[in-house]
Amino acid sequence: MLKIRMSRGGAKKRPIYKIVIADSRKPRDGRFIEKVGFFNPLLPKDKKERLSLDIERIKYWIEKGARPSDRIARFLGEANVIPKPAQRNNPIKAKPKKKAQERIAAAAEVKKAAEAPKTEEAPKAEEKKAEAPKAEEKKAEAPKAEEKKAEAPKAEEKKAEAPKAEEKKAEAPKTESKKEEKK
Repeated sequence: MLKIRMSRGGAKKRPIYKIVIADSRKPRDGRFIEKVGFFNPLLPKDKKERLSLDIERIKYWIEKGARPSDRIARFLGEANVIPKPAQRNNPIKAKPKKKAQERIAAAAEVKKAAEAPKTEEAPKAEEKKAEAPKAEEKKAEAPKAEEKKAEAPKAEEKKAEAPKAEEKKAEAPKTESKKEEKK
């Protein structure tokens, strides 16, 4: 079976393709029957030199039964040699993967959080009024805090007494070690 397909040429990472008529059983870059054009993917799409097709020879080989590959069929469809192939769509493959979905969700939350303060400007004024009584409650709580501070020095005195007891314990082993030296 004859195929109209691309045969790769060019250097590493610098491809250029010949558009050839080849037997489908031959290797991609192997023996071909006729060269009917070229394709340089490195050039911008608007450049004329990106794609060259010998339309007359391609029509001749299509009449003989040659079938174009998917990419070549697209080129020929754009050149109005054959009807444009239906645009393929694989929606499952195009769906964002797990990490991308997480990033999208996080971005949406940030966006909602940014929009929320704009819509809640009026309620903020009401909240400030509601905060005023809370400030009075805090003033009432202030004397309670002073009472707690008064209790704190008593606790500090107890802490000060504890180190004295530890000093006495530390001195006790010293006296024992002196007794052992005398023996």
